[in-house]
Amino acid sequence: MSADCIFCKIISGAIPCKKIYEDDEVIAFHDIKPMAKVHFLIVPKLHVETLKDCDTSHQQLLGKMLLLAPKLAAEQGLKGFKTLINTGKEGGQEVFHIHIHVFGGGKTDA
Repeated sequence: MSADCIFCKIISGAIPCKKIYEDDEVIAFHDIKPMAKVHFLIVPKLHVETLKDCDTSHQQLLGKMLLLAPKLAAEQGLKGFKTLINTGKEGGQEVFHIHIHVFGGGKTDA
């Protein structure tokens, strides 16, 4: 956990969210600035800043997150969807805690 990370604060319960899923390793919740009718994030509870900071020790967690995307998308009523992982400031990342955006259900900005 990182004391100044907004996602770590959400994971700890210090900041509320519209949660759609949680287990011991990940949490998923609706994005506060949605880019589509349905837009949620899948966030690991382990604080890793970016995808480029991952290594083989993160392989199982990353796989779990990717496999969770279609399950949660279907539960949110999506038949098709986009996934996005922004990496680094130059890659459009705003919160430096790795996360997957899942969005669909109409026109998207990405």
